[in-house]
Amino acid sequence: MKYALHTFVALMISVAPAAAIEQNCRFIQAKGDREACYKRQEDELAAKRKPQPASESKTIEQLQQMRRDDEAVYRSINGICRGC
Repeated sequence: MKYALHTFVALMISVAPAAAIEQNCRFIQAKGDREACYKRQEDELAAKRKPQPASESKTIEQLQQMRRDDEAVYRSINGICRGC
């Protein structure tokens, strides 16, 4: 029972800062400041969810290189005399 209580308390402590970050905009009285806070949060979430473009371009580059290598292999295979 003690272990469960300690685990629950530790969980509540670790979750509290994340919840406070999301909820702190609601308590800002000035409308402009509150909207700016929401915009910052939205931008931060979008940045976290945005995929890395470098890895995508790297994958495309690797596929193009593989196609070039395959074409070179096919050309060399076609040049071999079969059954001469």
